[in-house]
Amino acid sequence: MRSRIVVALATVGLVLGVLPGAAVGAEPRPAQFRAYWVDAFGEGLFNRAEVEKLVAAVKAANMNAIVAQVGRRGDCFCNRAAMPRTQANIAPLPYDPLDTLIEVAHREGIQVHAWIITTALWNSTTPPADPAHPFNLHGPSRTGADNWLGVRYDGALRESVSSAANWFFDPGVPAAADYIVRMYTSIAENYDVDGLNFDRVRYPDLPLAAWPLDNAWGYNPVALARFQALTGRTDKPLPDDPQWSEWRRDQITGIVRRVYLETYAIKPGLRISADTITYGDGPDQTGGWEQSRPYREVLQDWRAWMEEGILDLNIPMNYKREFCTGGPILGCFGGFSQRDWYEHWNAFAKDHQYRRATAIGSAIYLNSVLDSVIQVRKALAPSAAGNPSHGWVGYSYRTPDTLTNTGARSGDASRAELTRALTQPSEYDPVTPPVFAETAGVPAMTWKTEPTAGHVRGTILDPDGVPFDQLRVDIYDVSGRTLVASQLTDGSGWFGFVDLAPGRYKVKLDGADVHGQRVVVFQVAAGELTTLSLRPKGR
Repeated sequence: MRSRIVVALATVGLVLGVLPGAAVGAEPRPAQFRAYWVDAFGEGLFNRAEVEKLVAAVKAANMNAIVAQVGRRGDCFCNRAAMPRTQANIAPLPYDPLDTLIEVAHREGIQVHAWIITTALWNSTTPPADPAHPFNLHGPSRTGADNWLGVRYDGALRESVSSAANWFFDPGVPAAADYIVRMYTSIAENYDVDGLNFDRVRYPDLPLAAWPLDNAWGYNPVALARFQALTGRTDKPLPDDPQWSEWRRDQITGIVRRVYLETYAIKPGLRISADTITYGDGPDQTGGWEQSRPYREVLQDWRAWMEEGILDLNIPMNYKREFCTGGPILGCFGGFSQRDWYEHWNAFAKDHQYRRATAIGSAIYLNSVLDSVIQVRKALAPSAAGNPSHGWVGYSYRTPDTLTNTGARSGDASRAELTRALTQPSEYDPVTPPVFAETAGVPAMTWKTEPTAGHVRGTILDPDGVPFDQLRVDIYDVSGRTLVASQLTDGSGWFGFVDLAPGRYKVKLDGADVHGQRVVVFQVAAGELTTLSLRPKGR
């Protein structure tokens, strides 16, 4: 008897919002995303007084958004999320840092974007106090599928530099990937945030000497077994193995894709952003994207994320010193022109936005106020090819310039100078008007507010509820003759495709373990998410 695929279709309509602080009938303001990164290792979120001070500083600088670090290491500066409340010294319950920030920022028309470290798990040999922390449940004391730790090629389970002991999730372990996705979706479900922000959505640094340009992490036995099951290989691949590197890249991309679509199902208007890597010189200067350090060293294919459309906003962390122009300059390393690197990466990011947007991130902590203003203007200028920037983000609120970073001046004093340089005529900037002389609205996401395409997500489980892991899913036009897109399911049997033209399509399942009906027709509508639940007969 031929088995039946049960298909459940649901659509999520697009919810359109108004920019915070926008008045009905007001003149349109220039649109730029302007923000501070606010890390959770210094003041800003630990109590209401710090939050009030933070929002006032952002408003004074004519910025319109805060990218706030609420997830550090598998925990949360919040009370209602999948991850446990942080054990950092925040104000006692019922204080909720994220709730308070949203309340105060929205009161002033400022957006809040929840920044979460994606793959960091813990940073000490002393376990977290909370027994529900994922390190305690799935750290080094656990074995088999219950162990979610990243493992290096040489067997190391953690980074150990000086007193640090950083442990990581392995994105290739299905349960770990599920937890990471829930970190993001639980914030979307429980908080009125304007966006979600990925950081360290990649494999760790710390290469081995034999493979300085190739990532040596990802060797958790569960992840390695999945790679071997897909490829038919039985060896332990070297860090520079092309097939192994591509498989690991795909694990990171799969998490980004899943968060994008799962949060779309919850709040379609959320802005999904990522803080992406820009190590060294730009791709156009080093042999192309596939030879770039983000692609090879940390296995982060953010250019492909933009092309696929699984980010709304790319924020390249273009952390370069403006005063490093080549040669033996104090504070510069290797004699490279970091100024040129900054400009090269800016151009690449602006020229590879596809159907989404880019805001340049710069390191104000590495630069003087004068140099930071120069970098802000470069960030906001269009590329030589005429492609615009959609804004700027500065790292960080806590350390607004190099004087604060070296302990020579307080953060408050440096922040006041940076605010003056950005918003008022000053000795820091000969160009008038000042770069942030006026307030600005956050740019609209026209692909969400005026959608011309739709999305589909689905799960494929056997009748007993067992996921089909790494099963190929092909999307064809309704005739079944033209292949539109192809993808492998993740370890939960999940798949998803974004930006499909409205119309009817066929899903075809391609796997020796799938029996019975392998084809189903579904409909895509502009601005809507179609959900498929497929239950073919398995082995």
